[in-house]
This record gives sequence, structure tokens and C-alpha cells, in this order.
Amino acid sequence: MQYRFSIIIALAPERKIEVLDSLKKSNFDPKKYEVIVEFGLNPSENRNKGIEKAKGEILAFIDDDVSVHEDLLKNADKFLNTHPEIDVVGGPQLTPKNDPFFAKASGVVLSSFLGTYVMSNRYKRGKLNLNADESSMTSAVCFVRKKVFDKIAGFNPLLFPGEDPELFARMKDNGIRMAYNPDLIVYHRRRPNYWSFCKQFFLYGKVRIFKEKINKKQAGLVFFMPSLFSLYVILLIPLYFVYNPLLIPFLIYTAIVIVYSVFLSIQKNLLYLSLLPFLFLSIHMAYGLGMLYSQIKGK
Repeated sequence: MQYRFSIIIALAPERKIEVLDSLKKSNFDPKKYEVIVEFGLNPSENRNKGIEKAKGEILAFIDDDVSVHEDLLKNADKFLNTHPEIDVVGGPQLTPKNDPFFAKASGVVLSSFLGTYVMSNRYKRGKLNLNADESSMTSAVCFVRKKVFDKIAGFNPLLFPGEDPELFARMKDNGIRMAYNPDLIVYHRRRPNYWSFCKQFFLYGKVRIFKEKINKKQAGLVFFMPSLFSLYVILLIPLYFVYNPLLIPFLIYTAIVIVYSVFLSIQKNLLYLSLLPFLFLSIHMAYGLGMLYSQIKGK
């Protein structure tokens, strides 16, 4: 029997699968999809094993710890029927309403332009884009026509994190059309504390250089800006005593962050103002330090 969807879930041995409860509540015939759970320490290898076993026309990559919107599969089915020219489509991973205070505040940062630039569409409902790229796509929720993997290899097992942007970049290079659909929604819990939040983006920055080497490209300026900023902040303390005006760019940055944080807090929750400025600085520093670490180590 061929299914419409093969839902592939990569699961580390120590983790519990959480997504199944919300999948059971989907507004989509359960006879039209299969769920493939692959266990192992390497997410890419797990997903690649799932690709080999899949019997569906469309492969749905969904993270083990998300909660899917009840219309996710229905909306994906409708979109891919309406757009036969699109082979890959993803959507946003939103912050759950029941996340704790810190996680919700970090979700506000992730979904903001100042926090993650064009990548913010990964974490909020952006506009429909029929010519998407890695900047708006993640493997937390992604639908791929199975025939795509007749043309290219699957996820790169040498990368984690960063295996999904590498795959999406490779798809783009091979002429595979991708789309971003804001109606393909999952809810993804944010990191519960400051340390795990910083670690997440340090690792993202650390793997970016390696990812670009695999794709045989140079990281764009937008990815280098956090590392340049981090280097500036590190050198600021000793250099300030030599040349005071070096503090001016940091004061401008601080003013922008505070104004932006006030604006977001008024929109979302005034209590977030106690965290947002520090989280903006932290996400920029963590990503930048990750890239610097990778460049110093040479990988």
C-alpha cells in the first residue's frame, strides 16, 4: 500500500517521543499516512533510514518533541496538490502557549527580525513564499516529495546541528523548488533556561563554517556579523582605555536593542522587558562566539 505521507521521526535513545499524541488528533485520514520512528544517536542517519523505508509519496520530517497543528497534514496535502511544481515545503515552528516565562521570552527573540534576521520566519507565521531557501526552512516541519531523493542524497551525517540547512542549500543548488507556507504549523518548545538557549546558538554558529565548506560556499556577511560583533565586544574592554570613542558603536547597539525590546514587550507582555535586551545581546554573542571558535579550530 502506498501512503500519501510517510512521517519520519528521528529519536535519540534517551528521549521520549511526544509528537504522536497531537498527530492522532489531525484532521487527516490516518489510513493515508504511516509513521516511521528511527532510533539512534545521529539524527541524519535516523532520517536517512526512514527515507529508505518510506512507502509514501511525500516524506514528512517532523521533530519528535513538537506538537502539530490539527490541520498540518491537510494543509500540506492541499498545498502540494495545488502546486505540483513545488517539491519541498516547510512552515513555522511556533512557541507553544504553555511554555514557561523564559521560554516564551526567548521565543519572542527568535521570531524577531533583530534576533534572527530573515531566519525569523522559521519561528513565526511569515508570508507565503514559493521560492524559499534555507533561511525559512527547518527539519522540525518539512514535506519532501520522495522523488527528490532519487536526485540527491539525504541528510549529511557529519553535521549536527546544521544538517537541515545543508540539505536545503544542496536542494536549491540542484534546482529543486522549495516553498514556505505559514499554514504548515507545529509548536516547538523553546530552551527552558539561559544556558541551554546560549548553547543552542553557540552550536549553530559553530557549525555554520563547516556547513558552508561542505556546500563549497562562503558564509554570507549576515552570518559573519555576529562574530565580528563578538570580537568587538571582547576587545572593547582593554581598547576602551586607549580610545574612548570605541564605546560609541556599543552604545548605539544598546539603544537599538532597548527600544526594540520595549516595542516588543508592549506588543507581547511588558514583563518580557526584564529579559529581552539581555537575550538579544546573548543570541548575537553566542552565535558569533560559535563562529569564532569554529574558525580558530579550523573546522
